[in-house]
Amino acid sequence: MTPQQTGGSAGHSNGRSVNPIAWRIAQMNERVRSAKEQDLYLYLQPADAVNGAYVTINGRKMLQFASYAYLNLLGHPRITAAARAALEEFGSGTHGVRVLAGTTRLHVELEQKIARFKHAEEAMVLSSGYVTNLGTIAALLGRNDVVISDKLNHASIVDGCLLSRSKFVRFEHNDMEALEKALGSAPKRSGKLVVVDAVFSMDGDVINLPEVVRLCRKYDAMLMVDEAHSVGVLGETGHGILEHFGMDEDSIDIKMGTLSKTIPAVGGYIAGNSDLITYLKHSTRAFIFSAALPPAAAAAAKASFEVIESEPERIQTLRGNVRYFINGLQERGFNTLNSETPIVPIIAGDDERAWMMAKLSQDQDIFVLPVVSPAVPAGTSRLRANVTAAHSLDEIEHAMDVFEVAGKSVGVLPA
Repeated sequence: MTPQQTGGSAGHSNGRSVNPIAWRIAQMNERVRSAKEQDLYLYLQPADAVNGAYVTINGRKMLQFASYAYLNLLGHPRITAAARAALEEFGSGTHGVRVLAGTTRLHVELEQKIARFKHAEEAMVLSSGYVTNLGTIAALLGRNDVVISDKLNHASIVDGCLLSRSKFVRFEHNDMEALEKALGSAPKRSGKLVVVDAVFSMDGDVINLPEVVRLCRKYDAMLMVDEAHSVGVLGETGHGILEHFGMDEDSIDIKMGTLSKTIPAVGGYIAGNSDLITYLKHSTRAFIFSAALPPAAAAAAKASFEVIESEPERIQTLRGNVRYFINGLQERGFNTLNSETPIVPIIAGDDERAWMMAKLSQDQDIFVLPVVSPAVPAGTSRLRANVTAAHSLDEIEHAMDVFEVAGKSVGVLPA
């Protein structure tokens, strides 16, 4: 239950007005306290070690099904060596923002590498994926513009749309008729930006990009695609959603991605034509006023893109694991929605069943976490299980057996 769901509102206590801010703080603390009291608070567990398909927490080695390490690049010797060399050469930080004292040779090399990888003229790197979406959308739009967003887009996209102060329109998830209606309703003289996730972070499904591109061109709208969960995942060689659909590289105007999912570093990037990147570097507040990436993170990210291109077998292993995992869960009777990626929702229904399934799974040394309302619509609470290239088929089979027993125990599956 969330503060919005607890009923009532901030009002009076013993004749005294309750501060709404204090009320919200108290409600959230009560929710956390209650979960901890029932031994169901499963978040923020500090890892002692991370090793491939396993994580050690409080001395317990658990099979990891909550990580975004899709291609198992964390700890890759080439990436680790690049980070160490950068640390030795430049130290742990830059003491500056990019436009002043914060740009090193490594930042430039990373941006050049991303531009080549995404088949774009130029790229720019920001301090996190969240601020990349927030800052870019806000920098591109004004009060007289319209931004159109899929209803299941990431929160960073939603916040960027709100910050832009433009007219914010949301269309039903992956509903192309609804998207066309939104585009057709926008004032003809307004600037129009459509923003979509490539892979949706809660459901694991893929945007209908060919139709989105067709509609954007029909209605003269720019298109921004967030590839946080598609780089290294979609496409024969892991280059992302355009490769997945076999589309021209200029189909997407603004190519966004992160450096903290498949890429084991931190940060976010925008790739596009030179005019776009020059504009964003001089107008995006999140770029101008945020410290530069630590040099070690920049070097690690660059090396990661190189490893993806030089070790394509990782992508093939991941693809096989995804098929095996989704098929096995569905054969056991689980609802995995329309996922076709490593993000696999195991629908539990109500919040309590999701909490209990996660707890029972962790009790059997499978590290998986629940996602409950309002992060997902009521009635669709779930385990969000992420399969990676690090998992063997035997490990996947074992995890599915644990999920099946947990699902039967809480009534998600028939006993």
